[in-house]
Amino acid sequence: MHDRAASAASNNHLQPRTDLSHSQQNSDAAASPGELTLPNGDLYYGTLSCGVPDGRGRYVWSGSGCVYSGAWRRGMRHGTGRTRWPSGAVYEGEYSAGFMDGQGTHVDANSSSYKGQWKLDRKHGLGLQEYANGDGYQGSWVHGQMEGHGRYTWANGNTYVGTMRSGLMSGKGVLTWRGVGGGGDSFQGNWLDGVAHGYGLYTWEGGGCYLGTYSRGLKDGKGTFSHTVAAALVDDLRKRGVLPDISLGGTAADPEHPAARLSRRNSGLGRPPMKKKPSLQRRRSIGVTGVPDKTLDSSSSPILEREYAQGVLISEIVLDKWSLPESSSKKLKLGLRRAAKRPGETIIKGHRSYDLMLCLQLGIRYTVGKITPIPEREVRTSDYGPKANFWMNFPKNGSKLTPSHRALDFKWKDYCPMVFRNLREMFKIDTADYMISISGSDALRELSSPGKSGSIFFLSQDDQFMIKTLRKSEVQVLLRMLPYYYRHVQTYENTLVTKFFGLHRVTPSSGQKFRFVVMGNMFCTELRIHRRFDLKGSSLGRSTEKIKIDENTTLKDLDLNYSFYLEPSWRGALLKQIEIDSEFLRNHCIMDYSLLLGFHYRARRNLQIGSSCPESILPDKLTVLSEADAAEEDSAYNYQDALILVQRGSNKIGPAAVGPHIRGSRLRSPSACFEEVDLLLPGTGRLPIQLGVNMPARAEKEEKQEDGSKSLHQVYDVVLYIGIIDILQKYNMTKKIEHAYKSIKYKYNPLSISAVEPQFYSERFFKFVGTAFPENSYNQ
Repeated sequence: MHDRAASAASNNHLQPRTDLSHSQQNSDAAASPGELTLPNGDLYYGTLSCGVPDGRGRYVWSGSGCVYSGAWRRGMRHGTGRTRWPSGAVYEGEYSAGFMDGQGTHVDANSSSYKGQWKLDRKHGLGLQEYANGDGYQGSWVHGQMEGHGRYTWANGNTYVGTMRSGLMSGKGVLTWRGVGGGGDSFQGNWLDGVAHGYGLYTWEGGGCYLGTYSRGLKDGKGTFSHTVAAALVDDLRKRGVLPDISLGGTAADPEHPAARLSRRNSGLGRPPMKKKPSLQRRRSIGVTGVPDKTLDSSSSPILEREYAQGVLISEIVLDKWSLPESSSKKLKLGLRRAAKRPGETIIKGHRSYDLMLCLQLGIRYTVGKITPIPEREVRTSDYGPKANFWMNFPKNGSKLTPSHRALDFKWKDYCPMVFRNLREMFKIDTADYMISISGSDALRELSSPGKSGSIFFLSQDDQFMIKTLRKSEVQVLLRMLPYYYRHVQTYENTLVTKFFGLHRVTPSSGQKFRFVVMGNMFCTELRIHRRFDLKGSSLGRSTEKIKIDENTTLKDLDLNYSFYLEPSWRGALLKQIEIDSEFLRNHCIMDYSLLLGFHYRARRNLQIGSSCPESILPDKLTVLSEADAAEEDSAYNYQDALILVQRGSNKIGPAAVGPHIRGSRLRSPSACFEEVDLLLPGTGRLPIQLGVNMPARAEKEEKQEDGSKSLHQVYDVVLYIGIIDILQKYNMTKKIEHAYKSIKYKYNPLSISAVEPQFYSERFFKFVGTAFPENSYNQ
């Protein structure tokens, strides 16, 4: 916070009351009337009452050389007065109980000044701050920080008019560039911590505007671009409260009320000039990444609906007229509280799954709590099989062993509780966190089933755990495979197969049995998953029929038009683990499993959307910073659009945030002398890189042109999340019949069907994964 006035005042707060009270006992002998000398050498000249300053007087601090002249009351500065510090700083105004309190003016030694209201030596209320570098702020202050509505003006003429929080642009505000290179561009919309976040309208001086959603300074989601924007639409958005009402606090066209934006790196409004301070020009976080929008300078230019993912343009549609993206009106009514829609429907009272959720939560809370006091030990043979299962009745009115509850009477069965407890411990899941996540006060969310199984999926509110209903045959497969599964995940700590944490059965009084398995959600990350794929290696029926594709759409094999390039050693480790896992599943006659792959787009500084690239796209080396370099703000800023690796070292820049149920060794980078590395995403945080978790890669997207000419290639930085799911389908008689039927029906290509014997399924699956992660040849 650029607040030298407050700093000077607080660091030199002068309170002589204690010393003056001590001198009162000897005032008659030590000083003549109207003059007081303290034992520590401080001097006071002025009116005394009962031996202490009271009235007008002058006080000199012997140690610091500070001088105060003004009103006193009972030994404390109270009323109007003037304080001068040896540095040359001066405050003149009101005091109360020894503090600068009320209206006053502070002038620093470097000529910066503040004129306004004070409280307890801090700027508090309305005030005008003028800095030595020519910047200025006029508006509301709270406890020494810019808070509330105000206007910040930079020396080059750029200004921000809007809401401030903790010294940063946060809330609704208007921003206009007026300095060199700005040319009158403006942004009006929502801000968070100094960057555009939420709905906003960006307008170029030469014509052209973009109305859409931003996330942490980057376009993220759908928006509309045109040469002009419909005035009625903008007025409607202002009436709804989505865009700031520029009639309050100045308009963008008013020279007294221009608007401006700080860069992401120096987002603290009012900070003093720093070395390498970036210029206040249009930044890529507000402007358009890729094709310059200023090329559209004609009123006949088309209206475009664009979709962005973290600043990367991923689609573009030509519209006939101005319109908000579909579902935007609903978002506006919600006040755009979330930039991205969370998957699933929250289960509330009256929901079809409400009673089932209550039974599940109560059963898990009871049985997990019951087994927790048992001392930790290795899994025994007796922990498997029917005798290891646990039964309990849960009457609605409660019993000696169970509490009363709001659901219907139900019976609860817990399968192999000791085995699953050890699995949770193996994956470092705290028992209390596990119960709170699933059985706490928050409701679960129900997901629509992406497959043909008809299973019900629940998701915990913190996104850590996925709960899926199983068929009886699937439960039997899991129980028979459980001893081998336990040894597999114990032996291969980086295994990619589904993490199982509990297997239960609920039988309500209605009599229908529901079997559940609790799994880890592999997409539990603070990064948004922009695309997700379910890949089997087959082609028949493996495409998504859904016309509208969003972040929650699960795409399939034929929809995959990306190739992912990893560091060679990481690619080798990934394929090796997939081969081991698929061999494990093959040995248990499992087929029909999938590689679940999700990725987060990361904008690249040199990305050129729509440009053609050579046929052979090879990734650049990932930038590797040492701990010391990563700790420097300038170093991270220089690479803020890239994927950066940080040597793990001694974690001097803070521990990396380990996600839930993450287990195993971290990946090592040859570029970092084969040391363990973390992924540093400026503006997001530091993430540990493990096999299938937070893996940085370059993604090449190939799109064929409509005229059938040479396809276009686009390159993205992505962060990958990978796992093997649906591992409970055995190649049983039903699947053999399905294989025989489809082989006859689709005899022209019998190998394209999913229902094939496990040996062939495993080989085809591994081959397909290899094509999705092709080799690259860049030098280490």
